[in-house]
Amino acid sequence: MRYHNITKDDMNNGEGLRVVLWLAGCTHACPGCHNPVTWDIDGGLYFDQAAKAELWEVLARDYIDGITLSGGDPLHPHNREELNQLLAEITEHFPEKSVWLYTGYRWEEIKDLPLLQYVDILIDGRFEQDKFSPELPWVGSYNQRVIDVNESLHCADVVIYQG
Repeated sequence: MRYHNITKDDMNNGEGLRVVLWLAGCTHACPGCHNPVTWDIDGGLYFDQAAKAELWEVLARDYIDGITLSGGDPLHPHNREELNQLLAEITEHFPEKSVWLYTGYRWEEIKDLPLLQYVDILIDGRFEQDKFSPELPWVGSYNQRVIDVNESLHCADVVIYQG
């Protein structure tokens, strides 16, 4: 798994004060994407023990509410196995921290992925430039949804997060 950056103290990519892990790899190629440098699955840096230690150090801070996974697309097929392991470890070591994940895939395409058991909030759908609105909380375009994963898995239907 490769990543481009670890952003500390972020308030734009989920509720509260968060750390954001920007993963490499995306095949959606959405026109108007704010981060096309992350599309290349071979771009960025290898997520090694030093990167994990940096992530752990930030997550351990009392004032950090959780982690957000973005990119690229964290759910790029090449990321899924390692991301599943990373999320399991985060959930074990930091059970009080929430996990948000941005993906261009729709819930209906990925709802059976095992790693979703570790995700609290999922923002799904490709960015669509003609549906862009700067007023929308946590999404870039009207077609994207902010999904309460636990409730959605429990109900076997999409439950929109109310905040």
